[in-house]
Amino acid sequence: MPEQAATVERRPRLAVVVGSGGMKCAAAVGMWKVLQRENIPFDLVVGCSGGSIYTAAMAMGMDALEAERHTHRMWEGLFNRLHYRSLLRSLLPRRLGFNERLGLVDDRAVGKVMRDLYGDATFAQNKVPLHLAATDLHTGEAVEIRSGRIGDAVRASIAIPMLLRPWPLDGRLLVDGGMSDPLPVSIAIREGADIILAMGFETPPAEQLNSMLGVAGQCISTAINHMLRSTYAFYSAVHHAEIVPMMPAFDGPVRLGDTHLIPHIIKRGEEAMEAELPYVRRLLAAGTRSAA
Repeated sequence: MPEQAATVERRPRLAVVVGSGGMKCAAAVGMWKVLQRENIPFDLVVGCSGGSIYTAAMAMGMDALEAERHTHRMWEGLFNRLHYRSLLRSLLPRRLGFNERLGLVDDRAVGKVMRDLYGDATFAQNKVPLHLAATDLHTGEAVEIRSGRIGDAVRASIAIPMLLRPWPLDGRLLVDGGMSDPLPVSIAIREGADIILAMGFETPPAEQLNSMLGVAGQCISTAINHMLRSTYAFYSAVHHAEIVPMMPAFDGPVRLGDTHLIPHIIKRGEEAMEAELPYVRRLLAAGTRSAA
């Protein structure tokens, strides 16, 4: 009789995907706190736009409570200062010369946050694999970043069009990952994740449109909302993996300067993860496989 093959239990690979959403992405800290408290490890993290800030910290092995402390400090005054040269060039392009690398916000504070959070750390030093999403400004292609300096990759992924300067990386000029894929679940699927915690954020329409920048922002938000819904619908239909969608609800709009809402945002993330926790535990228990 042939010898019976030994069996080895394998825990399902769990991925965390956090999409674009500006300051609302701080809800990822709430999700993370629940995972840490429940001793649920993750094997892969994928981030896009504001979500890249938190998934990068997760990949580096930062503690969730430490990330919460950073969150309370890092957003304060981040977008308060204008870059006046860019503003003048955008208003008088023929006289002063237009440059595609312009951004209306003085991003020195953003650069300091990148240095404080990530220093010179690289993807190769991460505790778990990290994949970040950005968009090529010239071609519109989705760009996946998984090597090099983490600070540069995050800075590229969060380059909000018109506000933060596009970021040069590997010969490309990159902008916000949400412009091409606001919730890059496809990366986690391709990397073999069995269970995917997918946190996405919709932006409600503005009550008043009283500036050209406001109109542009409304158009961008509308397009991203539609892409986000399509992403959820598509991957829920094809069932490539067990996708657990989480879309924290907020009482009203959350603007980039609304730092007083951070505790509320983090709490909403905790609640979203708590609601899905029994289902995630069932998936983890049922998904343990035996390999010959």
